[in-house]
Amino acid sequence: MTAKKSAEVIIDGQVYTLSGYEEEGYLQQVATYINNKINEINSIEEYSRLPHDKKHTLIELNIADDYFKAKDTVAKFENDMQQSEKEIYDLKHDLISNQIKIEDLEVKIKELEDKNKELELHKSKLEASLEDALLGGVQN
Repeated sequence: MTAKKSAEVIIDGQVYTLSGYEEEGYLQQVATYINNKINEINSIEEYSRLPHDKKHTLIELNIADDYFKAKDTVAKFENDMQQSEKEIYDLKHDLISNQIKIEDLEVKIKELEDKNKELELHKSKLEASLEDALLGGVQN
């Protein structure tokens, strides 16, 4: 089991000690994200006059909005990934099916080539036999 780690971070000008199983860099990244959200709200003049608790509620709503949008994006990517995996499976199935057909056709081609050689040989024998018969009839 991974040991708990702590990191001191600054959020909205105050120092907090965050604890968790994540690395300090991750905890700092979380604090930076929160600070960016605070700065977004504070940069809008209409919101700068709001009471502190209303500002925090707006920040919480913004974070929740980001969360649900990210969750929807993940769901879309997972759906796309499942669709891609299904398409890959279908393509592999088609590939194997086509490879089997190719192998069957190669066997059939070999059989037809062998049959063609037999027929060519038989034709040559018949032509030679006909030539002998015609030459034998002409010499008499």
